[in-house]
Amino acid sequence: MPKINQTLPMSSFHHDAARIHLYQMDCMAYMAQFPDGYFDLAIVDPPYGLPKTATHGRGKLKSRLINKDNISRWDVQPPAAYFEELFRVSKQQIIWGGNYFNLRPTRCVIAWDKCQPWPNFSQVELGWTSFNKPAPLFKCSNRKGKKIHPTQKPIELYEWQLNKFARAGDKILDTHLGSASSAIAAYKLGFEFHGTELDEDYFNSSVERFKQAMMLYEPSVWGVK
Repeated sequence: MPKINQTLPMSSFHHDAARIHLYQMDCMAYMAQFPDGYFDLAIVDPPYGLPKTATHGRGKLKSRLINKDNISRWDVQPPAAYFEELFRVSKQQIIWGGNYFNLRPTRCVIAWDKCQPWPNFSQVELGWTSFNKPAPLFKCSNRKGKKIHPTQKPIELYEWQLNKFARAGDKILDTHLGSASSAIAAYKLGFEFHGTELDEDYFNSSVERFKQAMMLYEPSVWGVK
């Protein structure tokens, strides 16, 4: 593993036995330190940059910490350079909200059925993938537990992705850690995981959520996958 420039992260958390590495830092600075194809699979959920007249356009979620006062602060679509760097450092990719970004056509679009009853909210979310497989569907409610991030996705959704698309020994990258659902899923399944989150509040909350998960879940195969 390349030596991470310790002057760059503003904060970090490591579980060396489980090979979990979380950094509060800019994802572009983090990826720049790695050679081509270092990560086997990137599973990312970057901001979609939705029109601010959309459902949550006024940014009125229940928790001020979750929403950061205004959706315009965090829902900013990444530039083309982000995707170029993501494709450089990872061999395969899953990009949630891929229908909002300028990505090449793919056979393997993945769909998450949120199992929610409100017709004025999106019934599904779509993910772009680099895989040449049939397009799969995963059904899982997003109404369980406390939310610490406005776009928080279920741990079960990330477990499904890892079980379906990752292979034994893969290194997993998430450039937008958010609530740490991806890190928790990787921990449970025994994958090496690297995640970055720029926002201090979200990072601190995600680390606390990960620590709580450590007390609930025993990873299946440390040092095997």
